[in-house]
Amino acid sequence: MRHILSGLAIAAVMAFGAAAPAAAQNPFEPVIYVNNKAVTRYEVGQRQRFMQILGAPAVDAKAAEDALVQDRLRMYAAQQLGIEVTEEGLQNGLEEFASRAGLSAAEFTVALERAGVEQQAYRDFVKAGVAWRAVIRQRLLPRIKVSDAELDQELKRVVETPVVNRVLLSELVIPAPPGQEQQAMARASQIAGSNPSEAQFAAAARQYSAAGSAAQGGRLNWVALDNLPPSLRPIVTALQPGQVSRPLTVQGAVVLFLLRDTQGTLRPGAREQVLNYMTLRMNSASEAATLAARTRSCDDLYVQAGPQAGAQIARQTASQNRIPTLIATRLASLDPDEAAVVSYGGAADLVMLCSRQPALLADTGPDVPVTARPADGVENAVPTPGGLPSRETLREDLFNRKANEAAEAYLAELRADAVIRRP
Repeated sequence: MRHILSGLAIAAVMAFGAAAPAAAQNPFEPVIYVNNKAVTRYEVGQRQRFMQILGAPAVDAKAAEDALVQDRLRMYAAQQLGIEVTEEGLQNGLEEFASRAGLSAAEFTVALERAGVEQQAYRDFVKAGVAWRAVIRQRLLPRIKVSDAELDQELKRVVETPVVNRVLLSELVIPAPPGQEQQAMARASQIAGSNPSEAQFAAAARQYSAAGSAAQGGRLNWVALDNLPPSLRPIVTALQPGQVSRPLTVQGAVVLFLLRDTQGTLRPGAREQVLNYMTLRMNSASEAATLAARTRSCDDLYVQAGPQAGAQIARQTASQNRIPTLIATRLASLDPDEAAVVSYGGAADLVMLCSRQPALLADTGPDVPVTARPADGVENAVPTPGGLPSRETLREDLFNRKANEAAEAYLAELRADAVIRRP
């Protein structure tokens, strides 16, 4: 499980006041056991406050308890594999986590303690994460592979997905004057955690928002993505229409955004296709049709045509706008390894499609299959990449996605097999 922490969220640590009064119950009383490892009431309270400080939506005691149960399962998995977190490894994890807020581990610990979260809660949280990463590396990563076919499919999806350049947002700005930061964060977390519809978000904006847009239910006009603050762009682009952002802390307020719609454009060249095809000039359309009928693939055409005619076959790669009109028209209706005939009256061309792919995909992928003949045209067939991610970047993204899915599935398996009971 990845723990995502923004500088905006951590900045709220400095704003929170002293811890709430202790509950009347025994704080060290176990509330649940996970494989005979106790989770105490005190730990639940500490984790709840810690999660609130990090900006997690709708944090109640049950959510904090569930997070602690998962951490116990992570530590149990590490123990089963003989994995131990050294003090050096833990300290590196503490430093790495705090660095996301631009702080050292010591500075972050002081800020947490001022907000009522003790150092041990922070250490336990990070220790479970460090141990879990080691479990993933040892148990799961060696099994994860990304095939070329999966990568090609992902590249095709990226090519066909418009690049967002305008967004339609609704905003909800909850005032957080000094001393009321906790209440503002709690209200924002409750709203975000309820997964509100657009109408529900608008009602909340009319009731709670201090922005000028409150009367319109927080609705804003279309705005160019480039006009948003750089820190806000990745938060907005990570949303799907209808989703609400996590609570964001700014000076004197906590802000929520609802993404209502997006507009975008395809990358330059996304509609352009690159075709790898073969042509063979023959004496008549009937002769070409006979050869086409018995040919099963581009490689098979050399065999079926015979050595003498095979030497006359032209195989090339070209973008659509560079292919002669009559041939391009025939190719438009063909699937790979299908053939057709272009008749010129006396003579005719047998035309066979070998492959078809978006120009941008051809640019980033392996060379389109061609014969060893010179001047196949592939260098001139594709446009500039237009900001398309590299194959290496996408391969890493796919690998990480698979790793996260495998980690979540393994955690669910651990939970299903665990003995979880209450006193």
